Amino acid sequence: MAVYLSVKELWRGRGRFLLISLVIALITLLVLFVAGLAEGLGSGNIEYLSKINADVIVYQENSQLSIGASRIDRSKLGDLTRLDGVQAAGPLAFSSATIVLPDGRKPLDVSLIGVEPGKPGEVPVRDGRSFESRRANEAVIDRNTALRTNLKVGDTVTLKAVQGTKEEFYLLKVVGLSDGQQYSLRPSVFVPDITWDKVRPRSGPLTNDLTYNVVAVKLDDPARTKELVQSIPQNVARVEAADLVTAYKKTPGYTEQQATLETQRIFTLIIGVLVVGGFFQIQMLQKVPQIGMLKAIGARNRTVASAVILQVTLVTMIGVAIGTAFTLRLAANFPVSVPIVFRANSTAIAIVSLLLIGPIGGLVSVRYSLRIEPLKALGLGG
Repeated sequence: MAVYLSVKELWRGRGRFLLISLVIALITLLVLFVAGLAEGLGSGNIEYLSKINADVIVYQENSQLSIGASRIDRSKLGDLTRLDGVQAAGPLAFSSATIVLPDGRKPLDVSLIGVEPGKPGEVPVRDGRSFESRRANEAVIDRNTALRTNLKVGDTVTLKAVQGTKEEFYLLKVVGLSDGQQYSLRPSVFVPDITWDKVRPRSGPLTNDLTYNVVAVKLDDPARTKELVQSIPQNVARVEAADLVTAYKKTPGYTEQQATLETQRIFTLIIGVLVVGGFFQIQMLQKVPQIGMLKAIGARNRTVASAVILQVTLVTMIGVAIGTAFTLRLAANFPVSVPIVFRANSTAIAIVSLLLIGPIGGLVSVRYSLRIEPLKALGLGG
């Protein structure tokens, strides 16, 4: 009976119910795009660090786990590799550069990351090869760089960097292509560490003192990560250490960015609950005589409540289905520069949350329907 009543009314009032489904579809569009934007921006900030082949990141002491504020000289590598439980240590150096593109295309700003070949921090290459030496004029580009520049293995990339007051240009051969390895919301270009020191932007002349930002440490047993994070500062002077999760959460702006987007998503869901609740409350006020008649001829409260809940659920499911399909279709046509990423887990959580807003918003209507007195609803009560 509840199913019949629910579906019958949906069909008879399909125009107005379709309207609320489209409103839910728009809310779905907004929620999914906020979720996708959170994933995209978060990934663009920490993608390289979250995929790095290391267990611990070592910083300069008192740098507050900030890569930009940390400076570590090469002598620390030997101290770290001699520690019990450390398998290997690789220096990492970060800066920015600009890829100059032919045919008048807009230059692309990239993260320029210096790594030591064969050490932790070097990215796995899916096409081509890695570096021949620490001084090689070679580069490995990530997938995002390749998509935006159309560069491929064997091409020559032109990097522009400001050194002192002059713009300098360097030609590097693209020898490898990795998967997505963005850092600081920019596509990445990886070069050998000595080459990095030569081509990076600087305010003064080139010196022989090569310093890095951090050191990536690979452990013999990853289960000892917490132990090594505590013991490294005790055995190596003027450094501090963090596990990978802590390291990428300390990336500037990452935590604040995610908190802002999560707040937007929550408020959007609250608005959805209020919109759906208000719509079905108005519907319920219009149906008071009909519900009174149903109760007068013997319909139970359980039947009436089930019909209302089923109706709300069906309308919500239709709206969420329309919104999800439209969102995915629209996102498929976005340019690669738009940081929208839909991952299975976060998208599923968002869709489940959206499916719940209908029943939650309709609870007021259910409660009201249970309190309707048949005689008063038909105008016969005192």
